Amino acid sequence: MTAVVVLVGLGAADHSHASRLRAICDHVAFLQVGEPSLSSSLTSLADAGVSEIVLVGFSAERRSSLRSWLGRVASHWLREYDGGLPVLRMSTELLATPSAVLLEAALRRTRVIGDGSAPLRSPAWERVPGHRHQVYVCRGPRCTARGADRAAAALDAELGRHGLGDDDVLVTMTGCQFPCNQAPVVVVHPDDVWYGGVGPSEAGEIVSQHLVSGEPVSRLRLPRG
Repeated sequence: MTAVVVLVGLGAADHSHASRLRAICDHVAFLQVGEPSLSSSLTSLADAGVSEIVLVGFSAERRSSLRSWLGRVASHWLREYDGGLPVLRMSTELLATPSAVLLEAALRRTRVIGDGSAPLRSPAWERVPGHRHQVYVCRGPRCTARGADRAAAALDAELGRHGLGDDDVLVTMTGCQFPCNQAPVVVVHPDDVWYGGVGPSEAGEIVSQHLVSGEPVSRLRLPRG
């Protein structure tokens, strides 16, 4: 049986590229937000008797660090799956653009995934961070199309400039948060403050005025209820 290729969206917003990914590969899965998940896709293929699976990672944000998580999750699945195990391979190349030509090139550079890769658990991930604010950046299709990726990058950069880490402000990427006409949407908890139309400059304003000085940015704030 010919190996089955699975193109895996690695980032929180990569599900917004699902249609473009499916245009170049029959099997598409997601590591974070999006369906099917990588684990459920591997289980479906293994249950169907597929003997070899090749995983190719895709990250529109070009975050090569996510590739290690592809190996971790696939290795965890190998340890957990109760059935005949397929040969599991992973490309050493990371796609940043949905391209059939790039996919073909990535398939020429693969390595076998075993069940001995680093586990999903670590003592460093045992406790809830002691953050005072959690910021939810919507990375649904509409918010992403309207520049949520640039807003998120600006948010991270501005937090870094103020010396704020995860123990101060925990930034979380989410799927759709629903007031799509207000995209890009950013929410600050526990203050329950919702912001709309957040671009890079607005993200910087939210950090300096709200997260540092404690005053919500009234002109960006969305009404609740």
